[in-house]
Amino acid sequence: MDVKQLIKELKVSDIYAECSCGGEFKLSDAILFDGTKPFPQEALDVQNQLDSGLKNRDLDLEKRKKLATTKAEITTKAVNVGKSLEKALPTMKDFKWIVPDSKFLGDPIDLMVFNGLSMGHVNSLSFVEVKSGNAHLNQHQKSIRDAIEDRRVSYKVFK
Repeated sequence: MDVKQLIKELKVSDIYAECSCGGEFKLSDAILFDGTKPFPQEALDVQNQLDSGLKNRDLDLEKRKKLATTKAEITTKAVNVGKSLEKALPTMKDFKWIVPDSKFLGDPIDLMVFNGLSMGHVNSLSFVEVKSGNAHLNQHQKSIRDAIEDRRVSYKVFK
């Protein structure tokens, strides 16, 4: 039996084939042709359609990569600027605590203020977290805030 006759019989058969993706399909529903000859137009159209889909996916992936990189750069810059500003914050005119009483921690809380330290007697402590724009407390900062508000604070001496 020659290839042409085989293809003709397969096109009218009830034979199923398994795709490399694991699915099954009826051979009579497939575009069958002799691979030693030029592709039929129908197969070329499907190939072009698939190539176009791949190109679109590649373009989309490149856009996503750029967006992710850009977002990461913006976030990094914002964090770095924020960290620099936190150190300079005690020198700003709106800063309501006494500068020598303020100690920069940075993480997980920005500042610890020992109110009265510079006068020789600490009468209270202030935990200060600096945020700007739409920034929010992270989980650690929220749990610290909650512990302080719930008065779950202690003092220990380690020797």
